[in-house]
Amino acid sequence: MPSALTNNASIVEITTPRDGSADTLMGKMDGVIRRASTVITAATDKESSPQPVTADRAVAEATVGQDKKRKPNKHSVDYMMRSFVAGGIAGCAAKTTVAPLDRVKILFQTSNPQFAKYTSSWIGLGRALNDIYAHHGIVGLFRGHSATLLKIYPYAAIKFVAYEQYRAFIIGAKHHETWFRRFSAGALAGVTSVLFTYPLEVLRVRMAFETGVRSSSIVDICKKIYHEHPLPKAPSAATHSGSAVVRGVAGAATVTAQAVAPRSGIINFYRGFSTTMLGMVPYAGMSFLTHDTIGDVFRSSLLRKHATLPQPANAPADKSAPLKAWAELTAGGISGAVSQTISYPLEVIRRRMQVAGAVGDGRRLRIAETAGMIFRERGIPGFFVGLTIGYVKIIPMAAVSFYTYERSKTILGI
Repeated sequence: MPSALTNNASIVEITTPRDGSADTLMGKMDGVIRRASTVITAATDKESSPQPVTADRAVAEATVGQDKKRKPNKHSVDYMMRSFVAGGIAGCAAKTTVAPLDRVKILFQTSNPQFAKYTSSWIGLGRALNDIYAHHGIVGLFRGHSATLLKIYPYAAIKFVAYEQYRAFIIGAKHHETWFRRFSAGALAGVTSVLFTYPLEVLRVRMAFETGVRSSSIVDICKKIYHEHPLPKAPSAATHSGSAVVRGVAGAATVTAQAVAPRSGIINFYRGFSTTMLGMVPYAGMSFLTHDTIGDVFRSSLLRKHATLPQPANAPADKSAPLKAWAELTAGGISGAVSQTISYPLEVIRRRMQVAGAVGDGRRLRIAETAGMIFRERGIPGFFVGLTIGYVKIIPMAAVSFYTYERSKTILGI
């Protein structure tokens, strides 16, 4: 038994140095294998996916993740409030830019007797401006502008907010964008804004229509509009020539209609409202459609280099590259010219209906009656009186409006 242990010990003693040599050899082999593996791995990485690319890819994935987080919720209260502020600022800036031209245009459209002589030529525009300035000074050129700003801020703010909401709802993704959906979103936005701000528009037009030396205050004009009583229609010849029964029925119907239909009050602030709604659909629809379409042209591969700016750091993930100043102003100006041309005849009818209480016999006229009266007075050209002034006004106004709105959105991070 002791001999066995001795033999085993000798075996251990003999094999131990051998095991040590083996361990050393294995360690050297492992080192060689590790070094070879490192070389092979490095060569493979260079051929397939180099380390710098992998790092860039990680950064890109992180950026995409941040963009996804930063994609705005356009239906949130925060987004709508920022759009509201940006739209209101844009509207005020645009209207202030063209306020004197707007005053003259309204005087021409409503056939103001003192300014009818200036409506036949471009020179008349300058003469009308000089006439107003000579009699009333710089204040006369901006008469009614306080009511304009009071009306335009909520009007423009609601219009742009509504467009963003309708656009997100109707269009949604970029691949769903079509001309009809753009037109529909713009038209609905215009109609929505008019629903809330039309009485202020009537007040603005009445203030701009006044040409007397002593101008009325906003409160006085509101009282005047509120208490205006339209004259009843004169009975037709057929009623006079009919039997007593027919006259009795017609008289009873007239009395009933007058009892049911309001003859004064709040309804007076909505004169021409139906015409405004009809005119707003093509105007707002074509305005947004044209602006966005021209923006796409400027962002195309052919013009992108010359017409776009780098994307701001705070830009949302789904926002298109901003246009340069000249491109944004051009897109807005063209959109204004196109929309003005299409909707102008309805605008002339609306203006005449709005001042019906200040001229003529005070009787409320329907759309067809107003259009017939304009046609009898001047024919087809009567529906386009002041259109040249309209171009001079609407092109810079639309350009400034869209430019200010887009830049305000960039500042506000939407």
